[in-house]
Amino acid sequence: MATQTTTATRGRRVELQGEVVANKTQKTISVLVYRTVKHDKYGKYVKKSTVLKAHDEKQVAKVGDTVTIVESRPISKTKRWTLSGVVSAAK
Repeated sequence: MATQTTTATRGRRVELQGEVVANKTQKTISVLVYRTVKHDKYGKYVKKSTVLKAHDEKQVAKVGDTVTIVESRPISKTKRWTLSGVVSAAK
């Protein structure tokens, strides 16, 4: 009888870095993330921004902190990210 070991792998999770712009709600932070996109016609790289909601269980992050967030399962209607850690504190 052969035993087969199956490991459930999740794959690689997306990790982003951004700045906390709001932490008023309970256990939720809003993180401003920048990305560069190449313009279709002119070829110039344009800087675009997105505000993502992230789950902050222990309410560690403050406004102005640079944080790392990781993609997670849907936590609420708008929250799909979880706080991974604080990279640098606000001045």
